[in-house]
Amino acid sequence: MNGPLPTVAVTRYVTPLREGGSLPGIVEADDLGTYVCKFRGAGQGVRVLVAEVVVAGLAERLGLRTPRLVALELDPEIARYEADEEVQDLLNASAGLNLGADFLPGSFGFDGHVPADDEPAGDPVRVLWLDAFVANVDRSWRNPNLLVWHGRLWVIDHGASLYFHHGWAGGSLEKDGAAERFAAQPWNVDDHVFRDHVADLAALDPQLRALLGPEVFADVLSAVPDAWLEPVPGAETPDAVRAAYVAFLDARLGSDAWLPRAGEA
Repeated sequence: MNGPLPTVAVTRYVTPLREGGSLPGIVEADDLGTYVCKFRGAGQGVRVLVAEVVVAGLAERLGLRTPRLVALELDPEIARYEADEEVQDLLNASAGLNLGADFLPGSFGFDGHVPADDEPAGDPVRVLWLDAFVANVDRSWRNPNLLVWHGRLWVIDHGASLYFHHGWAGGSLEKDGAAERFAAQPWNVDDHVFRDHVADLAALDPQLRALLGPEVFADVLSAVPDAWLEPVPGAETPDAVRAAYVAFLDARLGSDAWLPRAGEA
C-alpha cells in the first residue's frame, strides 16, 4: 500500500446496501469514482474500518484481488437531502473519514465456481489461509464475501477479522502475553466457504508465510488513517496502536496453532 490511503470527498449518497447489518452505501466522490462506503458511525465503529484496510493489504500481498480502497471525507450536510431517517442518522454519525471500496459494476456474488484460469489470485487455498491467519469469521456459504467480476474472483468485506482489537479499549492490550494468546488461538474452519480445501493448506503455508513479516505489516498499517487509530490503554498514540497491530500479526505469523489441518474440517 505504501503510505496512507488517498482521501477523496463524498459528493453524493446514492443508495443503501441493505444486505449487511451495518448499512453500507453506494456513494459518489469528487474524484468521479463510485464507492461502497463503510461508515465510521455504524456497527462496531472505526476498528472495523481498520480491519478492512489491514486485511485487504494482506490479501494483496498474498496475491489475492480486493477492490481499491480510499478514505472518504464525509460532510454530514449530505444528510439533509436524504428522506430515510435511518440513513440520515448514519450520515450524521459519520462525519469525517470513512472507508470507500471501489464499486465493481456488474459484479455478482460467488456461486461456488472458481474460474479455472484465475490462479493464483482466485486460489481458494490462499483465501482460506488468509482468513485463518486474520481470524475472519465471516466467509461462509451463507455470506461468502466474494465477488466475481469480469470472470475473476475478488475478496471483500474483512471487518469481522482481527477480533482481538475489540478488547483493547477495556485494557486487554496491557495484559502480559496478549499477542501470544492471539497467536495460539485456533481458528474454526467448519463454516468456511472453502473448508473442502483444508488439506491443501500445509503445502502452501510456507510460501504464504514468506510473503509476510514485520516490515510488511508495518507498511500495511501505514495505510490506516490516524483518525481511526483511537488511543487505548497501553497504546496512546496512532503510531503506538499501529505497533500493537504489527506485534499481534507478527506473533501470529510465528505460530502454527491457528492453521487448520486435514481431518479438522
